Amino acid sequence: MSKQFSSLGVSAPILKALNELNIVEPTEIQQKTIPLLLNEIHDVVGLAKTGTGKTAAFGLPLLQLVDTELPIVQAIILVSTRELGQQIFRNLEDFGKHIPNISIASTCGGIPIKPQIERLTKPTHIVVATPGRLIDLIQRKAIDLKQTEYLVLDEADEMVSILKESLDEIVAELPKKHRTLLFSATLPGTIKQLIQNYLNKNVVQVSANMETVGNQGIDHEYIVVDPIEKLDVLMHFLNSKDGERGIIFCKTKAAVNKLAKNLAINRFSSGALHGSLSQGIRDRIMEQFREGHINILVATDLAARGIDVKEISYVVNYHLPDTYENYVHRSGRTARAGAKGLSLTVLQEEEVIEIPEFEKELGIKFTKFQKPSAVSLEENNMLLWAKQIFKTKPNHDLSADLKTNVKTVFHHLTKDELIEKLMANYVLQNKVEVVEKPVKKFKK
Repeated sequence: MSKQFSSLGVSAPILKALNELNIVEPTEIQQKTIPLLLNEIHDVVGLAKTGTGKTAAFGLPLLQLVDTELPIVQAIILVSTRELGQQIFRNLEDFGKHIPNISIASTCGGIPIKPQIERLTKPTHIVVATPGRLIDLIQRKAIDLKQTEYLVLDEADEMVSILKESLDEIVAELPKKHRTLLFSATLPGTIKQLIQNYLNKNVVQVSANMETVGNQGIDHEYIVVDPIEKLDVLMHFLNSKDGERGIIFCKTKAAVNKLAKNLAINRFSSGALHGSLSQGIRDRIMEQFREGHINILVATDLAARGIDVKEISYVVNYHLPDTYENYVHRSGRTARAGAKGLSLTVLQEEEVIEIPEFEKELGIKFTKFQKPSAVSLEENNMLLWAKQIFKTKPNHDLSADLKTNVKTVFHHLTKDELIEKLMANYVLQNKVEVVEKPVKKFKK
């Protein structure tokens, strides 16, 4: 029988909050990390894949270790993006809701700094920050880290380049005696260098679930397509997942915009997310996705950091990721909280040779996803065309006489006859192969 949070040394107020959140059983990384942070004084490196509960692994001990009687910043949590920062901030607020006088602040970039400066004039115990914004606050003398005991680098592999530039300046503000807690899904050479440079030589390393990506609930599959059919194949797949939520990853902002536009034209419930969008727009898109108002998110790797939505049933790698680490983070968006999920990678023929390298490096096994036939793709496109018609709003600017004349042309046709003629016209206009199979094939 696995351990419960109480046996890990978690305090009663936090246990009460976890119970209310229906979080009962600690994950492997939580079981290994929480007692270590509560009872030891070493620096810690925690390795675990995305979606395995790293926030609670460091967040619960920090909430418990903070002395709420001292109105000073005692812990800094550095994150790669504001979205991830907001997610961690919300989690900490939920975990610490029954701790009297606990004070947590989020000071991330992308929004005005003045309200954050004002917030930091009040007693604050834990600050969640992006490195650039934290340095800005330090330079403005808006935050005092002279008594900060804990520095957390969350998902460090996602912000290596940022940390290289900013960590010296941040660490210089901390007392010489402080604990650094580094968490990462992967351990590339650049992270090993950070550990060597900034963590104590007696650092303790813990790892969990490192033999597979994320967890056992992810099916890793790939599909091979010609460039000309790539969009059609994707839309065929998305139609098969109608009503389910998923994320499609592209390499560039331009690719995200182009794909999101094509999906919108074909009436898919989707939104785009990348770094060039204003923070307000990004927040709105994320809220729509989180609340289920849109089902598909088209995103770049960095923009998708901090997405913690449990009901994401699939991830599509519309472009093969540049690094193994990015694949880990992408696929880890699905199959969260014990659920099942699919990570589908869309490849061109010349990219297939890279699959064995991903399998070897990440310790996973890909299976081939069967590409739909040409006829099936044509049928799917006709179905999308029908949905476009169904979702088109009436044009009230057209004259009543014109509407009457057009209705007169069709008035003697039954509904079935009109649909048959529309479908036949679609086939002629698009020069597609005549389909013999019944339309009911598309019902999911």
